[in-house]
Amino acid sequence: MLEKFLENKLIMAPMAGVTDKIFRQIVFAFGAGFTVSEMVSAKSIVYGSKNTFRLMANGENVRPWAVQFFSHEPEFLSEAIKRLGDFPFDIVDINMGCPMPKIVNNGEGAALMKNPPLAGRLIAAAVKASPRPVTVKIRKGFTPSTANAVEMAHVAQESGAMWVAVHGRTRDQFYSGEADWNAIAEVKQAVKIPVIGNGDIFTPQIAAERLKCCDAIMLARGALGNPWLFSRTKALLETGTLPPPPTHAEIIETALQHLHAAEKEGNNIVEMRKHLCWYTKGLHGSAEARRLINAAKSATEMEEILRSVLNEEDFCQ
Repeated sequence: MLEKFLENKLIMAPMAGVTDKIFRQIVFAFGAGFTVSEMVSAKSIVYGSKNTFRLMANGENVRPWAVQFFSHEPEFLSEAIKRLGDFPFDIVDINMGCPMPKIVNNGEGAALMKNPPLAGRLIAAAVKASPRPVTVKIRKGFTPSTANAVEMAHVAQESGAMWVAVHGRTRDQFYSGEADWNAIAEVKQAVKIPVIGNGDIFTPQIAAERLKCCDAIMLARGALGNPWLFSRTKALLETGTLPPPPTHAEIIETALQHLHAAEKEGNNIVEMRKHLCWYTKGLHGSAEARRLINAAKSATEMEEILRSVLNEEDFCQ
């Protein structure tokens, strides 16, 4: 089933404020087998929010991919999906794992871990409304004492979801502590639909190990400023040999390509600060570079800073 919808078993996890059109183009070029949009509000789609449609912009050849929705109202989710009937995406994904207070306090995202019946109604409504497959992303649970990923995975399966992605943390953890891959393995053993594992995959070696307990994996923070996590993991899985890490020149060149693409797309260039800081992390002189990047107000300034980092690396070598 997965082979029909994924180019490979390496998925770029949806990340609010990160996985925009340009970012997804880059990780796709480096070997991501599937990408997911930033999460979008079903209600905003129904109301025709221009910003929401901007979040769903996608590169022409970046396929397959999913639009991720968040909602706590089945009728709005259903209507939003219907309104996107001709929109060029491949899968409807429902967010039931976002831990952010403004989402949770509205009964959406990870709050749905506390309400499996409503989660089931949302999934069923999406399945009924969508000509595309529906998938779900959940967490281990809302709190450690109420961890119910297995129950939620059964709800997803019985409501018609094609697969379930599980982040091995509770909502209370946000992104702290360690992801519980035993919990993900338990979900895999409990349901018949494919299970996607997510959490703390920072190296190709870890990625290969995690694939032993699930059907595919989502890469998230490990891919920030590091699209090579996809290409190197893909090579390791296919050949058994791990390619060397990127050179400093390759890192800066990719950062510049990202910067120029974002500028051409008309993105708010200030949003590039975080991406460039991720790219330069660990390079010689990067602490000062990040300070300057976070004060830069134009792409030209940012490019000059990146080239200075590269020159400093060359000098040190």
